[in-house]
Amino acid sequence: MPEAPMPDADAPLWQAVLDRDPSPATGPFLYAVTTQGVFCKPGCPSRAPLRRNVRFYADAAAAEAAGFRACKRCDPKGERAALHAEAVRAACAMIEAAETMPSLAALADRAGYARHHFLRLFRDITGVTPRSYAEGVRARRLQASLAAGDRVAEAVAGAGFGSESRVYEDTARHLGMTPGAARRGGVGETIRIAHADSALGPILVGATEKGVCFIGFAETRDALEGDLRARFPNARVVPAEDALAATVRDVVAFVAEPAAALRLPLDLRGTAFQRQVWEALQTIPLGETRTYAGLAAAIGNPAAVRAVARACARNPVSLAVPCHRVVGKDGDLTGYRWGVPRKAALLAGEAKARKLSAG
Repeated sequence: MPEAPMPDADAPLWQAVLDRDPSPATGPFLYAVTTQGVFCKPGCPSRAPLRRNVRFYADAAAAEAAGFRACKRCDPKGERAALHAEAVRAACAMIEAAETMPSLAALADRAGYARHHFLRLFRDITGVTPRSYAEGVRARRLQASLAAGDRVAEAVAGAGFGSESRVYEDTARHLGMTPGAARRGGVGETIRIAHADSALGPILVGATEKGVCFIGFAETRDALEGDLRARFPNARVVPAEDALAATVRDVVAFVAEPAAALRLPLDLRGTAFQRQVWEALQTIPLGETRTYAGLAAAIGNPAAVRAVARACARNPVSLAVPCHRVVGKDGDLTGYRWGVPRKAALLAGEAKARKLSAG
């Protein structure tokens, strides 16, 4: 009777290679192909080699000591990625230092890449286009000048805008308020607030005349109000328990029993990219989740996974913009502004509600 084949101790590693899994559960490793003399990351897009030609190594140093060289496609040593990152950092510095927006051709020439290739690199690494990045730089300059008390015309010109009309055409995009209000540091804007208790602890709702601009929970009342004031440092904050009673009831009811999406008039302020992510979050159905990578793909920018995660972390209206419905690649809950246990509680409640509605 023939002997049974010996079990392959490296079977999990080999499966990760076959799956092209960039973050295998086994932890980081590299594999080498003896017939090609190269070593790769498990997520390498190259065609899978034959198992008998594969060797596994803990790191690049071990693979190189065995006589293998780094694959040029998957860049297992990260050398090409480091060059790309440095080129994009230099481009960002060039944009920051320029009085007016450098052309794409100038940025690409400075980086040493063709324009289309540089544009893809910049977008992949920063999550935005060079133009969007430059608009963010101009908006910061404008906000700083106005906060310092500069006249609107001078601040607009100094920030690199061609005319005041370009700022007034889309004040929310650049400042979240009119230039005059920004010049006064937000003075003149009123945010009404109301506190309540919920199944997840204290809740604070803040709203401008346009809509809800802040929802926080699970911290002390003072801490929640401090968070709101940090986001709107010079606005007038006034208690408005009666005026916001209906909104607060909706929020508390959603936490207790999320039978339907929390629909509220919102006043969202952020960059164009942040608002794009926040709008995508609002399309995730109750009781479902998306990965950060999936959300990045949904907004047409699949490489901007980290930028998407940062936008989720900056979400000012938890629950109404459901950033808790975004999870890690393997379903891990990862971080959450209000605590991972509360994220788990929210998702469990929504899953239960979805199951009951389906039954």
